[in-house]
Amino acid sequence: MAKRKLIATAAMGIEALVAKEVRDLGYTCEVENGRVYIDAEMEDIPRLNLWLRTADRVKLVVAEFKATTFTELFDGVVELPWTDLMPWDARFIVDGRSVKSKLFSIRDCQKITEKAIVDAMQRGYDKPGEWLPKTGAYYPIEVALLKDVATITIDTSGDALHRRGYRELHSQAPLKETMAAAMIQLTNWKPDMPFYDVFTGSGTLAIEAALIGRNIAPGLNREFCSQDWPCVPKKAWYDAINEANEKAEWDKPLKIYGIDLDPRMVKLAKDNAELADVRDAITFVHSDAAALKPKEEYGVIIGNPPYGERLQTEEEIIDLYERIGQQFAKYPGYSVYMLTSYEDFEKAYGRPATKRRKLYNGNIETQYYQFFGKRPPRRSAEPTSDTK
Repeated sequence: MAKRKLIATAAMGIEALVAKEVRDLGYTCEVENGRVYIDAEMEDIPRLNLWLRTADRVKLVVAEFKATTFTELFDGVVELPWTDLMPWDARFIVDGRSVKSKLFSIRDCQKITEKAIVDAMQRGYDKPGEWLPKTGAYYPIEVALLKDVATITIDTSGDALHRRGYRELHSQAPLKETMAAAMIQLTNWKPDMPFYDVFTGSGTLAIEAALIGRNIAPGLNREFCSQDWPCVPKKAWYDAINEANEKAEWDKPLKIYGIDLDPRMVKLAKDNAELADVRDAITFVHSDAAALKPKEEYGVIIGNPPYGERLQTEEEIIDLYERIGQQFAKYPGYSVYMLTSYEDFEKAYGRPATKRRKLYNGNIETQYYQFFGKRPPRRSAEPTSDTK
């Protein structure tokens, strides 16, 4: 089939991680703020939705064109090949955005775009004047204007990609699954290393680590709206799902620990891990993070600790950071990674981070503090006997 342009949207600051995932899947792409443009085909939509761990959505680009008037917007939309993409009964809605554009009324842009699509569908299906039933497959359409350039897209994902399908219930301040996957990918963790999620909450970091460690596609247990689209071949979905099942290492042993002081969170995390089919890969423990005593000499400690948005006082937060800093310092073979918006984290923790990176946890600007531990000694080569 002909090449298409797709967009994988992403939280600010992790676009490069999304691009790496896209390239690892074998596609070429270009990175922009908040998005990654992908050169692909319609048959590739299933694979991208199933495998991208850090992207928010996968959108099909229908067209990009300049529009400074409503007439230009209507004419640009009405000429697009809508009947190639949507059946007569397509259930579509039009969302909108406008930034630094002459067409600043989002509501009017939505109305104009929908009218143009209706006209194009009536003309293309030779049903002039007939009402579109909108009872079929779901097509979330967006008209986005940026500096007078209109980008028309259809969201192929439906629900955002962070909705993996395993977290029906969550903690008070949940970490998105996509952000958890990004945090893990920014560590030096390998599946043969111990992984301690010390503020596990609903278990998101531990579960995402298990999915990564066992090479389980994050979208394998959910559905996507484009599964019902005639323009995406059913065979592409079957092939993508079969590929994901074949590549998954379902029984691979992992050393992943989820720790939380609240026994209710520990139970919730266990339930979520069960839904994700990785319960056997994670040991959940009811304990204080500041009491952590890793059994192994080298590994990774990671956490999304409380940082003021969860009702704790500043004194309680400082005390917690001081205690974990003192405890984790006892294990120099561990790299520590903490996500928090608390500005004086390093001071409270007791030492400066090796590296820090700005990330957005929802609408909250945070810093991802990275403290690199000592590297484990290289394994010496096994002695070989002379067979001559």
